[in-house]
Amino acid sequence: MKKKIRLGILFGGRSAEHEVSLQSAKNIVEAIDTDKYDIVLIGIDKQGSWLLPQSAEFLIGTTNPRLLKLNRAGPGVILAPKTKNADLVSLSDHRPLETVDVIFPVLHGPYGEDGTVQGLLKLANIPYVGPDVLGSALGMDKDVQKRLLREAGIPTAPFRILRRSTYAEKDLSGIVKELGLPVFVKPANLGSSVGINKAKTKKQLAAAIKEAFLFDNKIIVEERIEGREIECSVLGNEKPIASVPGEVIPRHEFYSYEAKYIDENGALLKIPANIPSRIKKKIQRLSIKTFRTLCCEGMARVDLFLKKNGQVVINEINTIPGFTIISMYPKLWEASGIPLKKLIDRLIGLAIERHERDQKLKVSYR
Repeated sequence: MKKKIRLGILFGGRSAEHEVSLQSAKNIVEAIDTDKYDIVLIGIDKQGSWLLPQSAEFLIGTTNPRLLKLNRAGPGVILAPKTKNADLVSLSDHRPLETVDVIFPVLHGPYGEDGTVQGLLKLANIPYVGPDVLGSALGMDKDVQKRLLREAGIPTAPFRILRRSTYAEKDLSGIVKELGLPVFVKPANLGSSVGINKAKTKKQLAAAIKEAFLFDNKIIVEERIEGREIECSVLGNEKPIASVPGEVIPRHEFYSYEAKYIDENGALLKIPANIPSRIKKKIQRLSIKTFRTLCCEGMARVDLFLKKNGQVVINEINTIPGFTIISMYPKLWEASGIPLKKLIDRLIGLAIERHERDQKLKVSYR
């Protein structure tokens, strides 16, 4: 009998998207092929401590997404690399408690989706799901991301970057003159619509900027694009493929955090989107081009706008998209013929494939 792969699912984290990560991890655990994988759950609490929660009760408040919490009862651990895998070692007595062969980081936002954890796992020489350090960092920073897309000739919304160190309220008039109203205000390094607001007036713009600065030292103000909200999932390493596109029709003011993760009726999801075949192919091509331009591998979800004239405008990329029961990334692949269990298996396979490819590179001159 073939030996099972020991899969570490790394979830939680220090970011404002901690609770989203808990929901994503729960959904992955429930869908995974346990005949092929032994699951090792690794929870990160809001203070950044790594824990080994019990599999049976790794979450608290599972019946209500508003009350979902990480069970912090497990022992504290650190990751200790070995030749072909890694140990999770007890902080209290330094004993190896678990061994993992590959890690699936189900972490959204800073300290997990931004290249920091990816760098740690790369140093530990262990395969991990999703883009590497550079792709993750580019996917997180909306400022650098948009500049690279613009350089590659990929349409994106006009924007302005504000930094805490230089911003003053006297800048508001110039922002309105340049981008008009309404605009969207976002932390540059966050996702899941956390800290994002739509500002219709100068007063609302000032308040939205103040809130966004609670989450990041750099924020982005974007011109509002009139168009349908479309999302497309991308999967693969050197030869990525794109899913069927899906449409998000928000029932809130926009596709907010509440609409994405709490309110199951917060948005109408049309999968696949009702669009002509030529537009579908255009979206898929542009999604793959975006994925490659931002040096991604493994997985990503590309969010875009479809204007009435057929123009496609890229909004952003998400390198660790949500895996909750209402998340678009797995739903789009299911509609494309890859159900969640198979999708998870493909993602793990891509992680191992990339790791084996990179192990063939020379690390010294002699």
